[in-house]
Amino acid sequence: MANREKVVEAFLQLLAQTSFQQIGFAALAARADMPLAELRAEFNSTLEVLAAFMRETDRKVLAGVDPELADEPARERLFDVLMRRIEMLKLHREAVRSLARSARRDPGLALALNRLSLRSQKWMLAAAGVDSAGMQGDLRAQGLVVVMARTLRVWLDDEDPGLARTMATLDRELANGERMLKFLGDICRLVPRFGPGRRARRRPEGPADSAAA
Repeated sequence: MANREKVVEAFLQLLAQTSFQQIGFAALAARADMPLAELRAEFNSTLEVLAAFMRETDRKVLAGVDPELADEPARERLFDVLMRRIEMLKLHREAVRSLARSARRDPGLALALNRLSLRSQKWMLAAAGVDSAGMQGDLRAQGLVVVMARTLRVWLDDEDPGLARTMATLDRELANGERMLKFLGDICRLVPRFGPGRRARRRPEGPADSAAA
């Protein structure tokens, strides 16, 4: 196992036992069975270790994309991609539970986690063949962050091997998100778009303009 993999695995083990904020470099190096100097060569912070875990999860999901789903509706493709991501987290359920608890108590961590999740969900959109570019892509990705957060809250206590409650929640949240994105798209189309030139033409004349005339 490579050093980075050892550190990520050690981090997840510690996170399952304690809060994110209490994981120190010394404890992480000891759990990974490596000198502090080697740990420092691999990572700058525990947040970077978390980012590495999320990146590896992204990679595994992308590697398992089912080409047979290409003709399915976008919501079905997203459902498949996100359920595959949830399945990959099953070995780390207690770590995910601990991270969620830590984020609720630490606004700074919550913001950082949202930023990392936003990046991951852009890749999940791509895996599902959904456009993730531009402002619309940002809205879609942020919507999926919310969808996953709500679904994971149910998954953490879903003891059914078939994850029936989790799947029902994910399906419902995707449907709600789809309606919300359509609503936001309609709002965006109704908002007037004034460029600099158009604003200048609509500016009412003042005394200086009349004098110049």
